[in-house]
Amino acid sequence: MDKPADHPDIPQPKVGILVVNLGTPDAPTTQAVKRYLKQFLSDRRVVEIPPLIWQPILRGIILNTRPQKSAKAYAKVWTGDGSPLASFTIAQSKSLGRRMQAVADVRHAMRYGNPSVPDQLAAMKAAGCNKILIAPLYPQYSGATTGTVLDEAYAALTRMRWHPAIRTLPPYHDDPAYITALKMSVEASLAQLDFTPDALVISFHGMPERTLHLGDPYHCHCQKTARLLSEAMGRELVVSFQSRFGRAKWLEPATDATLMQLARDGRKKVAIFAPGFSVDCLETLEELAIQGHEQFEEAGGTHFAYLPCLNDSDIGMDMLETLIRREVSGWV
Repeated sequence: MDKPADHPDIPQPKVGILVVNLGTPDAPTTQAVKRYLKQFLSDRRVVEIPPLIWQPILRGIILNTRPQKSAKAYAKVWTGDGSPLASFTIAQSKSLGRRMQAVADVRHAMRYGNPSVPDQLAAMKAAGCNKILIAPLYPQYSGATTGTVLDEAYAALTRMRWHPAIRTLPPYHDDPAYITALKMSVEASLAQLDFTPDALVISFHGMPERTLHLGDPYHCHCQKTARLLSEAMGRELVVSFQSRFGRAKWLEPATDATLMQLARDGRKKVAIFAPGFSVDCLETLEELAIQGHEQFEEAGGTHFAYLPCLNDSDIGMDMLETLIRREVSGWV
């Protein structure tokens, strides 16, 4: 049977890959940060306090005080290409797209901010992607990161009459490709320093300790990454957790306290890196590279270096391509 003359065009079926990162304000301004924080901190996966208790605190106190402070921090690391997290994530997406242009349509999305996960999934489906791999860029699984990305994606799918086939990238905290990439990247960065560190600190984003007791595997994933990388590098790594927020007890030891204690203990030369972040962002470039440096020197440290994330480096992109191609095997 011939297709009716008024039948809409049907795109050629293809595989889609959607890489997803946390998100960022659209600008380093108080209003833009306020919009971003309102969406981020209203996520029940991120803040597990009942909304009847949390929302008055969020809207009455936090959104009237924190955005101005955070905007100043963002301004310190903002570039001509915008937020570092956004620019590096876009660069990763473009690099992966070039590597896989013969077999897949690669795009990026942000869990909070733009472009959104629902908008990108809809655009990919409209472009003919009948098979889509959703790839949250978080090596270690947490409900507040990978979990909420998948929640958002599944919610978008429920509004579609005709679903594409879906796969998701699993956590890769202990994947040999990831550990090898970290080893190569860290050792290359260390080789460029003009001093030999007395301590090498591996800082992960913090989570409330309560999440561990509720069954979130994040803490275990972080510890395993650190152990495997320490074994691969043949040297001690000092594990810590950064970015505490609020009054609840968070995973310990805290990065700021760890840096200051190292200096007081006579370990005056320190290098620090954050392998839980796929790209450099506010938490690495401002919290670690600037605040961490200041805290370490104030405690008596003499030499400090922040080592960059994998970002869109050849080492990082080789690793990401390996993981992605493995997950779309049989599709391409």
